[in-house]
Amino acid sequence: MPEGDSLHRAARRLQVLVGERVAVETPHPRAAAVLDPSRLDGHRVEGVEAVGKNLLLTFDGGLVLRSHLRMSGRWQVRPRGAAIRGRPWLVLRSDSYEALLWNGPVLELSRGGPRRRRLGPDILAEPPDLEAMARNLREESPSRELGDALLDQRLVAGIGNVWRAEALWQSRLSPWLRLGETTDEELVRVLGEASRLMRGSLENGGAARNVYRRAGRPCRRCGETIRSRGQGDDNRTAFWCPGCQRGEERSAE
Repeated sequence: MPEGDSLHRAARRLQVLVGERVAVETPHPRAAAVLDPSRLDGHRVEGVEAVGKNLLLTFDGGLVLRSHLRMSGRWQVRPRGAAIRGRPWLVLRSDSYEALLWNGPVLELSRGGPRRRRLGPDILAEPPDLEAMARNLREESPSRELGDALLDQRLVAGIGNVWRAEALWQSRLSPWLRLGETTDEELVRVLGEASRLMRGSLENGGAARNVYRRAGRPCRRCGETIRSRGQGDDNRTAFWCPGCQRGEERSAE
């Protein structure tokens, strides 16, 4: 699933449309079923921003288009006029550029924008409000596992599976550690690591993975074998080193 840093990169690419009037098409029938392109056709793009795992495109007249990429969506920006192979969900075309949304299952157009109270503070905000994020985590059930809570977009917006795993490894905390067993300093530390890693990915490109998708291989830090197992109601795969990441693993046995 695209994570916060991927959405911020997409928002940067889409900045070429800001200030431009766009022609709008929905070639894919599933997109046409949820979005009437005539409502946006000819409107001016006033802003593009990433909020957690959502892209918000603001148009004149107070219209806001929310795009969530789920597992396989992606935005492509290129010079106008190149041949299109396949059926993108959405095409936004200015005089010079066109933005294509591929496999983007969530499109929501509203006036004034979606209600953001459903999202926690953005991990890639400048600066990130780590204390507010930690308070959100602390207000959850003490029995909830840290790795599961970090993926809850109501608590912290933008963290996905890759950076959940890497931030916990950097912080030497197990995904199976109960929130009630963590200190406030540990919560702020893992959130700070997630923000640092994702900001580095956004600014400098991909980084080496220390634990994500390395199950069965030795930990780069202590040599213990890295493990993996599904976690939470969504069964997202957690990756961790039982040798150097502190926390009870009773949920993983």
